Amino acid sequence: MKSIYLDYNATAPLRSEVLELVTQVMAQVGNASSVHGAGRCARKTVEIARAQVADLAGVKPDQVIFTSGATESLNTVLSAYRDKKVLISAIEHPAILDSAPQAATIPVTSDGVVDMTAYQALLISEKPDIVAVMLVNSETGVIQPIQEMAMLARNHQALFLCDAVQAAGRIDLNFNELGVDFMALSAHKISGPQGVGALITRDGVEAPKFMLGGGQEKNCRAGTYNTAGIAGMGLAAELAKKNLSTYDLVKKLRDYMEDYILQKTNKAVIYGQNAPRVGNTMNIGLTGIEAQTQMMALDLDNIAVSSGSACSSGSFKPSHVLTAMGADEQAAKSALRISIGYATTQSDIDTFLESYTKIIERIK
Repeated sequence: MKSIYLDYNATAPLRSEVLELVTQVMAQVGNASSVHGAGRCARKTVEIARAQVADLAGVKPDQVIFTSGATESLNTVLSAYRDKKVLISAIEHPAILDSAPQAATIPVTSDGVVDMTAYQALLISEKPDIVAVMLVNSETGVIQPIQEMAMLARNHQALFLCDAVQAAGRIDLNFNELGVDFMALSAHKISGPQGVGALITRDGVEAPKFMLGGGQEKNCRAGTYNTAGIAGMGLAAELAKKNLSTYDLVKKLRDYMEDYILQKTNKAVIYGQNAPRVGNTMNIGLTGIEAQTQMMALDLDNIAVSSGSACSSGSFKPSHVLTAMGADEQAAKSALRISIGYATTQSDIDTFLESYTKIIERIK
């Protein structure tokens, strides 16, 4: 039986062109910080990738700092604000939540969009030094009004950190138009290799020094360059921008999937359905069957999806994103996240729906 992968928001399948390039670079010797020929060759590979990532984000290459991933990028910025005032949304990734435990929280609406009235009030009452809000939510796909939020933050003398991991390659991304100060990107969410990411910084804003012990990345991120991974991220970024239009077809597949399920049952809830969303993500609750049970049934049919909930110490916890949107604990525990992408076919969706229909039948 063919395996069907519908969990792109966790990690997207590596593109064949990227795998080929990474393999080639790994076979070459050379430390990108060395001054001899082999080192210069490796450094050239890094700088080509830097230009490719910069082009995806709409910035200059010298605004790109390579890291081990978006989690490191986010931690890098917030490490400088652990004794300062931070403002985050209630639906952030744990990389933000755990890096700023002292942060004040902006509530979201039932559609999963930041409550702008509450946000403006918190800017006045909290007087934050930095605001951190993701551009696209990883669980619901809901797009946040970052441009407006960043402008308001600047009016209140606060910097703005944006997690753009789930936006890259799915919607047009322009750092300068968003008006943010820092942006985090991840290679493996755009069909690049795992273990590499980038931090984009605004001109004139210096990134905090997080990794010490070397002069790499303008003294901001020490350590030997992951040349092969960086090369893979660069090519993945170039392909993501070039193939942005493929998400029109992806959205049609997502919408087809949602329409089919909503016609099959009135017990299904699509979280964030009435808000602007990226075209590849569906978060669906099916009251009456916990997501863990649904995932197991789908896995038996060789279909990989995920849940908006996380397993922690053996206990299945409801998604903080969905509860922030007003879902009760039981409803949040019944939600699945289906995320698709460039390699998803109509046949994959039909097979998923056939399997999911059997789950629906269990609660009729």
